[in-house]
Amino acid sequence: MNTETYPDGDAAHGADTLQNRPFEEIRIGDTASVTHTLSLRDVQLFAAVSGDISPTQLDSELDRQVGPAELSAHGMWLGALVSGLLGNQLPGPGTIHCAQDLEFLAPVPVGEQVTITLTATAKDAATRRVTFACRGLNGRGETIMTGTARVIAPQVKVTMPRPEAAQVSIQSHDRFEVLVERCRHLPPVPVAVVHPCDESSLGAALQARRAGLIEPILVAPLNRLRALAEHRFDLSGVHQEDAAHSHAAAFRAVELVRQGRAAALMKGSLHTDELMAEVVNKETGLRTERRITHAFVMDVPTYHKPLIVTDAAINIAPDLDTKRDICQNAIDLAHILGIARPKVALICAVESVSSRMLCTTDAASLCKMADRGQITGALLDGPLAFDNAISKQAARIKKIESEVAGDPDIVVVPDLVAGNILAKQLTFMSNADGAGIVLGARVPIILTSRADNRRTKLASCAVACLIASLPEPDLRQKNGG
Repeated sequence: MNTETYPDGDAAHGADTLQNRPFEEIRIGDTASVTHTLSLRDVQLFAAVSGDISPTQLDSELDRQVGPAELSAHGMWLGALVSGLLGNQLPGPGTIHCAQDLEFLAPVPVGEQVTITLTATAKDAATRRVTFACRGLNGRGETIMTGTARVIAPQVKVTMPRPEAAQVSIQSHDRFEVLVERCRHLPPVPVAVVHPCDESSLGAALQARRAGLIEPILVAPLNRLRALAEHRFDLSGVHQEDAAHSHAAAFRAVELVRQGRAAALMKGSLHTDELMAEVVNKETGLRTERRITHAFVMDVPTYHKPLIVTDAAINIAPDLDTKRDICQNAIDLAHILGIARPKVALICAVESVSSRMLCTTDAASLCKMADRGQITGALLDGPLAFDNAISKQAARIKKIESEVAGDPDIVVVPDLVAGNILAKQLTFMSNADGAGIVLGARVPIILTSRADNRRTKLASCAVACLIASLPEPDLRQKNGG
């Protein structure tokens, strides 16, 4: 009898090699086993591949309501471990899997260690069929699965390099759901929605209302608004303000904020410049001592936490003083999002300071400003090229020792062009979501795009809700007033 035990799928002949056991070598009583700790990623991957997207496996809140208190594996995930053990170890490469008959006796919660063991119990020389008893134990030694599997064993012995598995990225975008969830216990924020005269902007405002995030005040030509809403949107109970055109709508929305009737603005179907012209008006606008800046709160599937990218929409070619406010506004936003001491990466094309590249000297100056208390509440480092800002490995290769490198919460770009390209590249090539928000005014300003999906628009409203819900003295302090 032969016994082979491989933690987490490592082969007996090395992690890079697979070797099978042909029919003639298999003896009754031969065993093989594999040990694996169930992760949330395992559950998500199995759901994606199998098509079984049952909320009781993926939604912890629903799971608490209808079943166990913890997210657990699909039962057939254990069956997949059996299949992997048969195909990789006993008998190994060349095995044809014929049948499984398994009984699942207990749930496997995320974080549980499981051990699957196969034992050869019968052989049929005429067909090369081998029957295996299957047993699964949890970390406490309790049986969670029993059954049998039948295979056609390989005829020829094979030793081969282990094939490289495909790299799979989980794109659940659940970080934005956390933002929305934080607003559940906050009252809806009154928001002046400026000229929502297309389906995208009006639908986004009404969707945020249904989610309990905002109480919209629709500022637009009422004839256009109601013609748009007819047969498509229900405006009952929604406050509406008549404005002759988009310029008038922007002026009136800002006025509603100054009158204390709105605690945030939301851009509709007008150009950003048109809205911002009223916001920055020295006489009737919403300026503070801080410069007005823009930030994307991004959920990037290939990055390990939310990432703030700034400034990608307002300041075209910011000077050093403007960059100081870009940094501080983003830092204050990070605090509101629950990041106590955000790490700020100041991005340039290179990580060395050079007088021939202004962004590098600006980055060095911003770091010194942070040392002197002119920027507070965060850890800054720069200049950093984007690779060593995001990747610890890239930083190590270039011998950069930094707490920020490979782990930033905030990425500050040198100008609007770089920020806009970066944000759109992350969105359209890395499947990221980017919730846009304007900072530095008396109230937050929600900037959504027609290309944004539902969760991104809700996330932008949730960020504004969190900012607007701060006590008034805190708001004034954050905005430099």
